[in-house]
Amino acid sequence: MVEGYRRQIVEYFKKNLAKGYTEESLKWALLQQKYSRTDIGRAIEQARKEIEEASEKISKVKEKPKIKYEIYDKDNKPIKIKFRRGFSLRKFFKSLFS
Repeated sequence: MVEGYRRQIVEYFKKNLAKGYTEESLKWALLQQKYSRTDIGRAIEQARKEIEEASEKISKVKEKPKIKYEIYDKDNKPIKIKFRRGFSLRKFFKSLFS
């Protein structure tokens, strides 16, 4: 019974923290409804832990994939493209006057 009771408080915290309420305001609302401080404290800790675990899972999923571009010829062989360096005025004038 106590575990189900605390689970309800944990879900209350998770739902309302997601809505943007502060922990302090939620805590005071529950205290005014005669919930015990220890149950509220334990529920806050559990809710923080569950939110952190959920955010870790989401951050792992949201890793950006690396995109690799390759060009192939008719025979399905990769073609290597050499990129030119950017134009530098300094190098140009240095080569002119050296």
